[in-house]
Amino acid sequence: MLGFWGKDKKDQDTGVSADFQRALMQEVMATELLRIKALIGTTLLLFAILWTVYFLAPEKVSQVWHGNLKPHYLYSVMLPFMLFELWVHGAITRHMRQGRDLPIFRRYLGALIETSMPTVALALHINAMGSVAALGFVVPMTYFIFIILSTLRLDFWLSTFTGAVAAVQLFCMAIFYHPPTGDAEPSIYYHAARSLILLICGMLAGAVGHQLRRQFEASIKAATARDRITNLFGQHVSPQVVERLMAEGAKTDSDIRRVAVMFVDFRSFTAGARTRTPQEVVERLDGAFAVLVDILDRHGGIVNKFLGDGFLALFGAPLEAPDPAHRAVAAAREMLEANARVNEAASWPLRIGIGIHLGEVVAGNIGSPRRKEYTVIGDTVNFASRLEALNKDFNSQFLISEAVRDALGEACRDAVSLGEVEVRGYERPMAVWRLA
Repeated sequence: MLGFWGKDKKDQDTGVSADFQRALMQEVMATELLRIKALIGTTLLLFAILWTVYFLAPEKVSQVWHGNLKPHYLYSVMLPFMLFELWVHGAITRHMRQGRDLPIFRRYLGALIETSMPTVALALHINAMGSVAALGFVVPMTYFIFIILSTLRLDFWLSTFTGAVAAVQLFCMAIFYHPPTGDAEPSIYYHAARSLILLICGMLAGAVGHQLRRQFEASIKAATARDRITNLFGQHVSPQVVERLMAEGAKTDSDIRRVAVMFVDFRSFTAGARTRTPQEVVERLDGAFAVLVDILDRHGGIVNKFLGDGFLALFGAPLEAPDPAHRAVAAAREMLEANARVNEAASWPLRIGIGIHLGEVVAGNIGSPRRKEYTVIGDTVNFASRLEALNKDFNSQFLISEAVRDALGEACRDAVSLGEVEVRGYERPMAVWRLA
């Protein structure tokens, strides 16, 4: 027994872990797509700004570039870069659709290629305007765009790698292209300091991305665990009850609700089950419940608990519902009609008994400290159960209390009074009505 429960717990943990990993992978790849879109948008914006300045003040551009600005310089860097990013975007999208993650080497290769683009642009600038002017111009600052957006990779080491690539390439470009001077050491320290800032920024971006990833992980773990609990628990009680239980957590407070309580029972089901196999019994009962519960859902009711070959349904708890009596009666009528249609095609026809009462109940989480369930208690529940049982005495299928009859008013003209009826457990006779 211990081994069985241990295995079951392990399987549940494995299921949650698998769901978590898939959700986290999808979230990381989604932020990766956002990063790529931001890179493409930034590139287009810089491209538009540069050409706007070129057309509005060509002499200033010519002065900065020493008359060497040529359109193919821009196209040779920006166009391949955007095509590469579009290709990466398509690859990530395909992997997301297939439920697969990108290989880690492709992530690092992509970071290397992306961060090398400013280096290519810097080389073109140096050839056009000279090393001193190019190294002090805007291109070295574009490394920060890639470092900042690397935060969306949600990976500390990828961001650090981005910062390291930018730092190393900028330093190498500065040393390789820097004109010789009488004192080389200050120049090396100068460029090394700038490159060190790029590396530090990459590490900081990685730290921020790592923290964002941890927050994503916490949120996804909570969501996947909640979904799993809802799916498992929702097979036993209604989803509305699950939501109420999970919202309340360990809260034990109960409240007074005015609800319509419905009891449903299949007549002579036990006798019919004796001549059939267990599989036939379960399949017939499951099929009947599926039809009835679907009707309850449409009318705003919930199944509070299944009671063998019947169930207890509520209208007005745990969620508020306007006109609970009207909803309960409408659902009961449709349930009777649906069951009659099913019986026409079934080899094992089932007869339903329904009892509905309206009144106040105590609703809340009730049970021991280790195990609780959301339920309702009170005289309203007891009387609804007695009403349903009276169907046997009157050979009827649908009985309601006087409280339900009064709440329905003119909408219940087909109600037939059965008078004051002796009800087990009650000292005085109670008014009972039958509905067709």
